[in-house]
Amino acid sequence: MAHQVINNVFTPDIEKVIIKGDSNDIQVPFNKINLSDSSSLLTSTVEGICENNKLRQVSLDYAPYVQDGKAKKVKKTLLERAKEGEITKHMKYVSIRESYSNDLNRNFKDETVLEEIVKGEAVIPCNVNHEECESMIIGRRFSVKINANIGASSMSSNFDEEIKKLKLALKYGADTVMDLSTGIDNLQQLRSAIIHASPVPIGTVPVYEALDRAHGDISLLNFDMFRQTVIDQARAGVDYFTIHAGLKSDLLPYAAKRKLGIVSRGGSIMASAMLRQQCENMAFEHFDELLEICHDYDVALSLGDGLRPGCIADACDKAQYGELEYIGELAKRCFDAGVQCFIEGPGHVNMNKVYENLALQEKFCNRAPFYTLGPLVTDIAPGYDHITSAIGGSMIASYGTAMLCYVTPSEHLALPEEIDVKDGLITYKLAAHAADLAKGLKGAQLRDDAMAMARADFRWFDQFALSLDPEHAYSVWAKQMGDECSKKHDVAFCSMCGPRFCPIRLNKKLKAAYNEQ
Repeated sequence: MAHQVINNVFTPDIEKVIIKGDSNDIQVPFNKINLSDSSSLLTSTVEGICENNKLRQVSLDYAPYVQDGKAKKVKKTLLERAKEGEITKHMKYVSIRESYSNDLNRNFKDETVLEEIVKGEAVIPCNVNHEECESMIIGRRFSVKINANIGASSMSSNFDEEIKKLKLALKYGADTVMDLSTGIDNLQQLRSAIIHASPVPIGTVPVYEALDRAHGDISLLNFDMFRQTVIDQARAGVDYFTIHAGLKSDLLPYAAKRKLGIVSRGGSIMASAMLRQQCENMAFEHFDELLEICHDYDVALSLGDGLRPGCIADACDKAQYGELEYIGELAKRCFDAGVQCFIEGPGHVNMNKVYENLALQEKFCNRAPFYTLGPLVTDIAPGYDHITSAIGGSMIASYGTAMLCYVTPSEHLALPEEIDVKDGLITYKLAAHAADLAKGLKGAQLRDDAMAMARADFRWFDQFALSLDPEHAYSVWAKQMGDECSKKHDVAFCSMCGPRFCPIRLNKKLKAAYNEQ
């Protein structure tokens, strides 16, 4: 079909295509944007493939495994298999996904993926029990990934709204989704529904649910409760856990000197338990037991920054960097245990310190993938912190950060609604794409080049189709163009300059004059 406008809504000519691997079970979906000049462009899609109104099961080669009740346990993790030199189907899957999306010369060979995983510089989060999960890779050599946070709370949202947020997150390109639901009835049922409706990896912060099980009473929270929560979530199919194990007791006095202290919810829970019970961090003390659980189900660990700075004044202090050093030690233990891990980062950081944060993370954590919240480069923009954070996010991603956690306009103010999810994701896809351009990924440049040619030729509908939000781009353009013009593909002006003063029209004369010589 051609691009269409129906009831004043623009619908681009995008079709789903499948690129197949060397076996029938490797089928990687893409979006093919068909342009009016007979060219086309492939872009990655994370919306999955539905069969009979259900998300298809991918289930790439985890045999041999053992049954653990209704769940499965692996005998060897992806990392262990990579260390033995095995190129798994997961690796072949992500090689196709990265190559066709971002490198037209197919330089992302299977061996490249294997090499990065063996070094611990890339991860493929994929729990053996999340059978709908399509493999994706997080690492500095690959396209920058985006995480979207969703989750119900006792104050707001419900089951149906969270599933809608998930689908919206997938529509706008979230590469992973974290379910941060707390304080609701039927929490496990909600999480199960989210997992089985998601073709992207699902992450959680298990201590949230553990505290729920303790009825919100920190004095009742103990490691047995925490451990059982981790086991239950692993069996359910959660692909990665944020564990705040690097927040040790000797760092608490430094956090106490801050203007905002501890702003991480998970970090504050751990710190509160340590203070209340006069003990060391339970996740640190029992880290080997947590690694055993993660190994059994091939769950990746996102080593959480419980002491991330919550304002510019607290950035880059002893609390933050001290925790980063401890996290580096934990990352080494993950790697030795065959458990994939990546490292969470700040937070609020002024622009002149953004690169320093990445450099120290690579130094302490042996270049394990970095996953940052922004960073936000100023504190003064509540309601606009998706922009504040995307500035820092684009910077740190261009330096080598592998994944960005989106920030929505409601950050610091409220639980995100559907429109916040959309705005946060569009903003962060923009930041990630800008970083991919800076990294020299050919697929990113190809999309920009296609946009430039569409602008030069006044192919308006192609411009909208190539944009991150086609419907919005069309609505902005059409609003002032009038009914007749807004239905045409190749109107040779816009409402900014009008037909008489359009520089693109003048450029056509310029090119014609010099091309004739």
